[in-house]
Amino acid sequence: MSTIEFNNQMLSHKSALEYFALSLTSDKEDAFDLLQDTFVKAVTYRAKFRDATNLKAWLYTIMKNTFINNYRRKKKSKTIVDQSEDLYYLSNAKDQNDRNPSAIYHAKEIIAEVNSMQAEYRVPFTMHSEGYKYKEIAEYLNLPIGTVKSRIFLARQKLMTSLADYNPN
Repeated sequence: MSTIEFNNQMLSHKSALEYFALSLTSDKEDAFDLLQDTFVKAVTYRAKFRDATNLKAWLYTIMKNTFINNYRRKKKSKTIVDQSEDLYYLSNAKDQNDRNPSAIYHAKEIIAEVNSMQAEYRVPFTMHSEGYKYKEIAEYLNLPIGTVKSRIFLARQKLMTSLADYNPN
């Protein structure tokens, strides 16, 4: 396929790609930027496209991967820029002791509610909230993994019911 044929076929998918970009970004300007990035990458890596394959699917894949990479890059780059003298805000990170008293009270109330649950629900729930995986909990308690998942789910339901009036805001 010649370069002109490739470009014409690529541009024939422009409206479908615009719609897809808008569905990913939910913003017209970001969608336009994503579309442009996709076209630039498609033209740049045109040599990697095989003639017998689906160009539209290839373009969609480029767009999706570009969107994901941009999202991850934005998430990592969310940093605080400190304009103050002596970089005061960079070294003034909040620690655990700076929490307000009502948050401490709510945390104690939640912990008391968890501790009041029956052991068959409390133990798997506590282990899960501490970071153990379902499989590890199942092996430790010598239970099927489905039972562990069920007990954790039921513990959450009981907590939501007993703390229905709790609102952290």
